[in-house]
Amino acid sequence: MKSADHEGTPAPWLKLTLELGPLFLFFFANARPKLFAPFARRMLPANLLAGPDAGLFTATAVLIAAVVVALGVSYLRARRLPIMPLITAALVVIFGALTIYFRDPRFIKMKPTILYCAFAIALFGGMIFNKPLLPIILDNAMSLTERGWRVLTLRWGIFFFALALANEIIWRTQSTNVWVAFKFPGTVILIFLFTISQVPLMLRHELKGEEAGISPPRKRGEN
Repeated sequence: MKSADHEGTPAPWLKLTLELGPLFLFFFANARPKLFAPFARRMLPANLLAGPDAGLFTATAVLIAAVVVALGVSYLRARRLPIMPLITAALVVIFGALTIYFRDPRFIKMKPTILYCAFAIALFGGMIFNKPLLPIILDNAMSLTERGWRVLTLRWGIFFFALALANEIIWRTQSTNVWVAFKFPGTVILIFLFTISQVPLMLRHELKGEEAGISPPRKRGEN
């Protein structure tokens, strides 16, 4: 079985592993930090490996390493970096480093809020300036009519804002373990269910055959 197609795009199983693998490791390291102690001792001060937040600090260190490795593998396979994984990895490294440096779990807990708000603002900004960004975020996985892209973009923008609000409520009112469970698998399940709910819209506005070549996604020469 090949791990990438002829255009250099990672195979679906590899793409899914690279996207969900770091989140699974984050969840598992928070629940079982002692299993990752040999690795954590190389990245974290000894005092962070004890106390009630030891699991979260260990999981943060594991997440940083995992997203960097996943990004590297993705680039080696496809010779390019998709925008969403790149932005996500950058925020993980920045907020993860701040979490460890300041020894404050709030930084890594706020990261999803900032990420989701950034995606929502970017999507709405693209609509305002008539430059659809959702096709780029989705890596041109489909071809829709102009109206289809606008409606889908509006829905995803609202959904991202809803995820940001939910993240803020949960990390501020619930325990760390509850927040970690919301982050994974919670948000993954919510995103999957929301994506499935948009299938009827995408089918109604799908461009087929020669029409697919005129959909608004990415223009030649654009990054």
